[in-house]
Amino acid sequence: MTDTVTLSIEQAEKLGLAVLEDNGFGNAHASAIVRSVVTAQIDECHSHGLYRLIGCVQTARNGGLDTHVLPEVIDQAPAITRINAHKGCSLLSFETGLPYLVEKARHCGISVLAINNSFHFSALWPEVEQISAQGLVGLAMTPTHAFVAPAGGAKPLLGTNPIAFSWPRPGKKPYTFDFATSVIARGEIELHRRAGKEIPQGWAIDEDGQPTTDATKALEGAMLTFGGHKGSALSTMIGLLAGPLIGDVLGHETHAASEDAPGNPHHGEIIIAFSPETFLGAEAQKHLDHAEELFERIIAQGARLPSQRRFEARERSRQNGVTIPKALHDELVALTKAG
Repeated sequence: MTDTVTLSIEQAEKLGLAVLEDNGFGNAHASAIVRSVVTAQIDECHSHGLYRLIGCVQTARNGGLDTHVLPEVIDQAPAITRINAHKGCSLLSFETGLPYLVEKARHCGISVLAINNSFHFSALWPEVEQISAQGLVGLAMTPTHAFVAPAGGAKPLLGTNPIAFSWPRPGKKPYTFDFATSVIARGEIELHRRAGKEIPQGWAIDEDGQPTTDATKALEGAMLTFGGHKGSALSTMIGLLAGPLIGDVLGHETHAASEDAPGNPHHGEIIIAFSPETFLGAEAQKHLDHAEELFERIIAQGARLPSQRRFEARERSRQNGVTIPKALHDELVALTKAG
């Protein structure tokens, strides 16, 4: 008996919509969420793929997420758009605000989209790649709940606080990176726990502040930042830019929804777009071509540009579909009316 299930992209999308809509999500939110998780699954980013639908359903059932509310657009300033998600998922807010972000970036050269009061769970690279697909440079940051100890500390205070960047390369895949400021994404530890596997040394500490390779103890303790004090400082910066700067909360002030209480899982996200054409006018293409020299020199040394494995996975998935553990597939089907 096989322990995996392979789905066509269309089947994955249909399953995702069924999971969400059968659990009370309106079509607008369900569609935006499915677009994100299927995009991640296609790129074999399992920690942010179809698996994340389970958390969305649990959060909604626990009252921590409004599954129907529409985002409110606030034209804050010539280069700033704010979106009040009103406790809805951030993904619909991003899709709603993207046209404003792009238009203002082309007009002003730089533009900021500030999403407030949102439930956020998703990878950031699908967002910044939508920006670079418009010929713009994209940067996105968001805090998370307090899962990570600051460098030198022993208790959770910072979030995994990811940052993503995408640089347009006409005719080529963009230069994109997306990573947590913790050693690893929390979803990776959760996947290890689900699979009964140990985590590598250096990912986390237990509740007593001691190093651990036990995924369950790691989730009960604290994750660690990458690069020690450097990752800790970068995480703090992200918490400030996507928190107080845009009038939102700090990560440690948020809490996941549980069966006992709806918690406060809502926080901010900041997305910045830069327009090379507005910065440089007629010389924009010249300088974009100049940037290619850096990428070529990296490759010439035998190094890889970030996201190359994702792009290779994307081509495989488009040909062969997406493969997930059978246990996950069964769990997702069980969440639908058909299950």
